Amino acid sequence: MMRTLYDKLWDEHVVHSEEDGTATIYIDRQLLHEVTSPQAFEGLSLAARPVWRISANLAVSDHNVPTTDRSEGIADPVSKLQVDTLDQNCDRFGITQYKMNDQRQGIVHVIGPEQGATLPGMTVVCGDSHTSTHGAFGALAFGIGTSEVEHVLATQTLLMKKSKNMLVRVEGRLQPGSTAKDIILAVIAKISTGGGQGYVLEYRGEAIRLLSMEGRMTICNMAIEAGARAGLVAVDETTIEYIQGRPYAPKGEALRQALQYWRTLHSDPGAHFDRIVELRAEEIAPQVSWGTSPEMVLPIGSRVPDPERERDPVKRQAMERALQYMGLEPNLP
Repeated sequence: MMRTLYDKLWDEHVVHSEEDGTATIYIDRQLLHEVTSPQAFEGLSLAARPVWRISANLAVSDHNVPTTDRSEGIADPVSKLQVDTLDQNCDRFGITQYKMNDQRQGIVHVIGPEQGATLPGMTVVCGDSHTSTHGAFGALAFGIGTSEVEHVLATQTLLMKKSKNMLVRVEGRLQPGSTAKDIILAVIAKISTGGGQGYVLEYRGEAIRLLSMEGRMTICNMAIEAGARAGLVAVDETTIEYIQGRPYAPKGEALRQALQYWRTLHSDPGAHFDRIVELRAEEIAPQVSWGTSPEMVLPIGSRVPDPERERDPVKRQAMERALQYMGLEPNLP
């Protein structure tokens, strides 16, 4: 049976399935930060539960740390409390953490790849909607809520139902001036911010293969803005070159075995997708926002849309509000 990349990742991590389609999924890596973890750790403490697999968790403060001189500490008391609480919880439960002044500290969805803690074939979760970023590495990555953060800490599993498969194929080469951000904005403009609901998106095609890992992270990051559960890119030599040599990446014989597996992480020829969306890269110009939603974008050189031409009254009203907020007039170049 031919399987998509998502099918393969899902099948590899199903611990148990119920008749209604609910499955217990094993989680390989949980990334923690200071905003969505305090109540999760508190729940463990109240129930006197330990962390099930300490080494599967990695924490970093990133939402409330200052971008100014950190030697002066955190001025806002609420932000300081959240950061201090994460420090205390990680110390108490023995979880590896990159604290505020650690050189490895950074945005949670950047430090995972930087450190090699995000690897192909993994399931990766975090209490943050843009966890889909890690899908660029051929990992099934998605955001979860605080109660689920606690559940993963306690059991290293989640209960969930499988999503549908959507293929986003972008063939051709981007024109000068267009970037990965323009690709995903063009996709969202085409399918809308709700078009990906119930799906995991797999990005494929020449334009995707030519992207750097940072570019792939960009398009997977914004799968959420399309309403999808996650975004994926198949593993190739660009992926492998990025990962090798990083602190958490396998080495020696473990790397050799990992490479054999990683190179299977692509959709099989003829695998079934529930929906296919196609774009030509050379037709994707730099995208410019005219409104208040990621789908409210147009190619540079276009004119501001006119709400009077929209038949749907709900969409027309949304367009009118957006233009008013942006201070734009219809039909302007």
